[in-house]
Formats: sequence, C-alpha cells, structure tokens
Amino acid sequence: MLPDLDVKHMMTGGPTLKETRIISSSYGSSSEGIIEAEPYRAGSLKNTQSGPVVITDDISKNIALEKLEQVKKWSISTYKCTRQVLSEKLGRGSKTVDLELESQIEILRETKKKYENLLRLARQMATQFYQVVQTQRQLGDAFGELSVKSPELHEEFGYNAETQKLLCKNGETLLGAINFFIASVNTLVNKTIEDTLIAVKHYENARIEYDAYRTDLEELNLGPRDAVTIPKIEQSQQQFQIHKEKFDKLRGSVSVKLKFLDENKIKVMHNQLLLFHNAVSAYFAGNQQQLEQVLKQFHIKLKAPGSDGPSWLEEQ
Repeated sequence: MLPDLDVKHMMTGGPTLKETRIISSSYGSSSEGIIEAEPYRAGSLKNTQSGPVVITDDISKNIALEKLEQVKKWSISTYKCTRQVLSEKLGRGSKTVDLELESQIEILRETKKKYENLLRLARQMATQFYQVVQTQRQLGDAFGELSVKSPELHEEFGYNAETQKLLCKNGETLLGAINFFIASVNTLVNKTIEDTLIAVKHYENARIEYDAYRTDLEELNLGPRDAVTIPKIEQSQQQFQIHKEKFDKLRGSVSVKLKFLDENKIKVMHNQLLLFHNAVSAYFAGNQQQLEQVLKQFHIKLKAPGSDGPSWLEEQ
C-alpha cells in the first residue's frame, strides 16, 4: 500500500489528463507503450480533427471573380453589338457585306416561303380530296343497297355502285401519293432548309460582332497613342482577331451548307414532282394499273381501308 505522501504527490504534482499525450510507435520498438507528458498547447489538436473539407474563402472569392468577369465581358459585348446594330439602322455605321453569299441567303428565304405555300396548298388538296373519297365510299354503299332493294333498277344501281367503289379505291391510292409528297416537302422545308437558316442566323450574329469590334478598333486607332491607350488598342486588336476568325469560319460553313442544300433540294423535288405528276395523271386517266405502279416505284405503302384521318401512309 502506497504512503499518503506519494499518493498526494501523484494527485497534485503529476500531469493532468489534458496534459498527457500518448506517443505511438511502430511495433517492436524500444519505446513501445511509453507515455510522455508535456504541457498542453492550445490548438495542438486542430490538425487531427476529421470532418468534411471546407472550401476556403480564397476559392469562393476566385469563383465569384470569374463569374463577375464573365458577366462583365458579356455586358461589354452586348453593348458593342447593340451600338453596331443601331448605327447600321440609322445609316451611320459601316457593314461588312458578302454580296454573293447575301444573294444566296435571300434566295433561300424566298424559296422557303414559296415552298411553304406549296405545302399549304398540297395539304388543303389532300384534306378536300379525302372528303371526296369518303363521300364516294358512302355513295357506293348507298347505290349497292338500292341495287338489292330495287329489282327493277338492279343493274343501273349496281353499275354506279361498282364505279364509285373503284373511284374510291383509286382515290385512296392517289391520297397515298399526295401524302408522301407532303411528307417529303415538309421535311425539306421544316428540317433541311430550317437547319440551314439557323446556321445563317449564327453567321449573321457573328458578322455583327465582327463589325462591332472592327469599329471599336478603328476608333481607337484614330485617337492618340500613349501609355493609357496603347494597352487598350492591343486588347481591342486581340478581340477583333478572335471575332474575325469566328466570322470567317461561319461564313465558310454557311457557303458549304447552301451548296449542299441546293443539291439536295433539286434531288428531292425532282423525285417528288415526278411522283405527283404521274399519280395525278394516272388517277384522272382512270389508269388503275399505272397508279399502283407509281406507288411501287416510290415504295409507298398504304394504310388499311377504313383508317381514320386523311393520311394513308404507313408510319416510317
């Protein structure tokens, strides 16, 4: 049993729990299991705490500054472009014009309008002709019913019933050709041509940006050159070069798209106009065999008779 003095000394003179630090060492070392005491230092456990990593204020400030810089650049660019557009409308600003390309773009816009009108009329024809075919079907059924119930006019009603049924069948075949024509022209107008016009829109926006930065550089070059203006001129020159390269790239891209579009338009419309002509001619000539041959030539499949709606095309 320990003496009271020793116990008291241990209670009062020894290190407290907060002041005790356990030093771990590798297994088998001579100091294994040794407990050393040293004075408590505030913050000594700071680096040993575990938990989620917190983004420092510096990183947050950098992100905020980057976003602020992006907004600043966007605002400056928007201001320059708006000023350029207004000056062009007022006849004060100069505008870069590629006469050949602008002529092709204008022709494309006019072509789109004309094809949209053609598409509207073809749809109108299909809707109206569908009603005619439906009426022919009903009329043929009425003639057939009267042929049975009117023995004295059995043959006369029967002839008319057969005629209307044949016209109805040929009408359904013609509708298939018309709707195939409509679907092809619709794809050409609302997808192929529209995609090209979207590229034209990007090109026109790039042209405005190019002219805006070109004008800005020209104005700076007309002013004095000193320690303040020279850095601005150099920065303006860099921005001008960036937008010039973008403008030239989009101009070349639009030229290529217009060329391929024109080739594709001629090919598509050649086939569709041939289809439309042959189908309409065969129908009104009463040539059922030729009418069916037209559908086979263009791989057109009809829906089963009695289907609802004016379209007789199978879903592709």
